[in-house]
Amino acid sequence: MELERTVLDGRFVRLEPLSKLHEAGLCDAISDGKLWELFVTLVPTIDQVPQFVENALEAFDSGDGLAFATIDKATGRIAGSTRFMKANLPNKRIEIGYTFLGKSWQRTQINTEAKLLMLTYAFEKLTLNRVELLTDYLNEKSRKAIGRLGAKEEGILRNHMVMPDGRVRDSVIYSIIKNEWVGVKQHLIYKLR
Repeated sequence: MELERTVLDGRFVRLEPLSKLHEAGLCDAISDGKLWELFVTLVPTIDQVPQFVENALEAFDSGDGLAFATIDKATGRIAGSTRFMKANLPNKRIEIGYTFLGKSWQRTQINTEAKLLMLTYAFEKLTLNRVELLTDYLNEKSRKAIGRLGAKEEGILRNHMVMPDGRVRDSVIYSIIKNEWVGVKQHLIYKLR
């Protein structure tokens, strides 16, 4: 089993494998709220977007992950990006990360449905046992959003990484495991009604 460039299509959102064709739309999305200024996230600046896309393509080629452009189906605009990363398919686990949405799309159905699509792909197509999500301990919005998905907090990875500004970040790790998936899926479908 391996990651494939596939479109994940829902009612509100379409996740397209990230390509250079998405660069201008990504720039518009991250400009909506100046997301690169948020010290608790790793969002590229406008001039870093081409390298961000290139890194995502290299990660796919190496088998590490699959990045998506998050498309708002109502407007056809790129709302942000998200990706599968740190793929460890022999051990049946993957991480969902590098998720960001322009301010106009935050706290909408876009992220909920995007995660439903990704989790469905992970558990039902790739037949994984575990999906991980990590966020900065200081990123309360992200922590709440991950909790609302139905993921369980497992703990804090202390001094986990160095942020671009030099701050040493603690990361909170969450997971959803295979035997929880049916309930999590029902919960997410209910939230999208």
